Amino acid sequence: MAEFHRKKKKVCQMCAGKSVDYKDVNIITKYINEKGKILPRRMTGTCARHQRHVARQVKYARFMALIPFTK
Repeated sequence: MAEFHRKKKKVCQMCAGKSVDYKDVNIITKYINEKGKILPRRMTGTCARHQRHVARQVKYARFMALIPFTK
């Protein structure tokens, strides 16, 4: 018999109460990869609404030179 392993669905951290702000570089770096690209929803586990918020905050942080555009 074949056993199916179901992957546990990730819970959006911001729906759970955490926030992402462009001034907090430690949190922003969790949402970008080593090349500086914004990670997709399937990797971060955020919902669509909060993924747009994360992308906006990353772009603000880049513009304010808190994080580099590329590495």
